[in-house]
Amino acid sequence: MQELIKVAVDAMGGDHAPLEIVKGAVEAVNGRENIKVFLVGKEEAVRAELEKYQYDPARVEVVNATETIEMAEPPVQAIRKKKDSSIVVAMKMVKNKEADAFVGAGSTGAVLVGGQLIVGRIKGVERPPLAPLLPTEKGASLLIDCGANVDARPSHLVQFARMGSIYMENIMGISNPRVAIVNIGAEEEKGNALVKETFPLLKECKELNFIGSIEARDIPSGYADVIVCEAFAGNIILKLYEGVGATLISMVKKGMMRTLRSKLGALLVKPALKETLKKFDTSQYGGAPLLGLNGLVVKTHGSSGALEVKNSILQCVAFTEQRMNEKIKIGIQAEEN
Repeated sequence: MQELIKVAVDAMGGDHAPLEIVKGAVEAVNGRENIKVFLVGKEEAVRAELEKYQYDPARVEVVNATETIEMAEPPVQAIRKKKDSSIVVAMKMVKNKEADAFVGAGSTGAVLVGGQLIVGRIKGVERPPLAPLLPTEKGASLLIDCGANVDARPSHLVQFARMGSIYMENIMGISNPRVAIVNIGAEEEKGNALVKETFPLLKECKELNFIGSIEARDIPSGYADVIVCEAFAGNIILKLYEGVGATLISMVKKGMMRTLRSKLGALLVKPALKETLKKFDTSQYGGAPLLGLNGLVVKTHGSSGALEVKNSILQCVAFTEQRMNEKIKIGIQAEEN
């Protein structure tokens, strides 16, 4: 019998909880036989949603949590005071090895704090980074960090590059991933103090395929597989990427509906256009893993629908099957030696 990979899902987090969270969890379980999901949240509300679906009851379990951490709450205070919140209860399941991974669409701050305080960092990891996959012309690139460490040091960025390279090699199957640091120009002497100090350190890392700087305009072309930056720049890149993508899709649709001729043209190009636009849909990759912890923590968008929740759970399966935590641990220990 196949060993089940167990994922604890915060059923109360996000803009569309528990409706879309439960739906995505059920779709993940129905799509793969080796997944068990723990839906953590207010039992009555979660069960009411579950009644809408057909699923294997042995692989979907409701875990009651009476409290919810709201988006506006101070993260550290919320994690420490709300012991029976869905985030805390679910993360404790990961800490206690009752679950292999956590998925949540709720407060980013609470997920980051909970990941570090409850699940804990791998020994030697200085700062765990959030690392989402970005769709590009050539597939996907890993943006690391996009929101966890806004005041990173050069040593942090070097670790980000190492962890990102391990991730892309094992999860995305990219041999010798190309690593680049976000900069305002291609020349080595350009950049702020952090970039200038980090650049030579990355050049010295023989285990990395460091290709130098990357400007933001080159990210969509797939110029690099691992895109290294501190979280302030990374979050701006991520949000602009998503915003421009959504705006372009909206403008294309409006343009196609403008005249009878454009509507006829739209009918002809619709299949090809739909396939192309699908490749630039960030939800296909799931959420952003918080790398460098003793267990897997994945943060999905607050606005996540069922598809992104489902793909985030499937992402946890790939992460667990590839023993990513052990590989990151080995990589960090090699760095220390």
